Amino acid sequence: MRVLIVCSYKPQMPEGCVPFIREQVEALRTQGCECEYYHIKGKGLLGYLREISGLRKKISEWKPDVVHAHYGLSCLLANLATRRVPVVSTYHGSDINEPKVLPFSKLAIWLSAWNIFVSKRNVDIAQPKKHWSLIPCGVALSDEQLQSRTESRKALGWKLDEKKVLFAGALDNAVKDPELAKASVTLLNGVELIELKGYNRQQVNALMCASNCLLMTSRTEGSPQVIKEAMACGCPIVSVDVGDVAERTEGVNGCYVVPLREPEDIADALERAIAFEGKTNGREKILEYGLTNELVAKKIIKIYGDIIKQ
Repeated sequence: MRVLIVCSYKPQMPEGCVPFIREQVEALRTQGCECEYYHIKGKGLLGYLREISGLRKKISEWKPDVVHAHYGLSCLLANLATRRVPVVSTYHGSDINEPKVLPFSKLAIWLSAWNIFVSKRNVDIAQPKKHWSLIPCGVALSDEQLQSRTESRKALGWKLDEKKVLFAGALDNAVKDPELAKASVTLLNGVELIELKGYNRQQVNALMCASNCLLMTSRTEGSPQVIKEAMACGCPIVSVDVGDVAERTEGVNGCYVVPLREPEDIADALERAIAFEGKTNGREKILEYGLTNELVAKKIIKIYGDIIKQ
């Protein structure tokens, strides 16, 4: 099965795309799919529309069985570029949550042969009438995620008694609301907030295994990968009620979802998470929910097969 992946170009990333798309493609390849990328280099709606002829040429030359596009504008582009090859569209959150982008995503939903949403909240907003599935992106499980806090801290040069809270993103990203995170941590004594920016997958795993907990204060999310990655590492989690975090962390010990965006409430939850000893059962829940890359790839391949038959 030949699958053309359509996504925005990220020159600083391996294979030119964000890690969770690349890792999903790697899992599809492992399951026997032949995958090729079409990278969108244009910016904004007009930039995307200018890519139509290039994408049409790629489809004509490579002759995929399925086009799989990621994010709303990419999904719309893929559908405008072809009607002869079925398009599977995946929406990751910002393309549904942002009012300016939602109309274009809704048009893509109507045009697509099949639509994949990563969170129930996004389904509720988009309100697709037919041809859709709820499939969060998967995560890779590895042995390095099993490292103890002590082992990881020694490798990073951290003291064992230091209190480290890993922020779920960059401190210069306003969508992640770093000011709320800083205000919450300031209420606690001797707690350091660590920025999660510029690390590779192995380094992220080490930080998650070494930290007392992960903190998410985002204003908007779809199905944040960082939460599932923290679960895979057994890292305690504190988060505001955003995206599908409450659903993903349900039944995971050492994890707390704070209903109100109040620093005092977040600080209280951080104290409880920091006091948690050992690994959470997040890794077991990843397996229980079928959220490994391999299991997610199998679900997507079944969708490919079904729409090709149609």
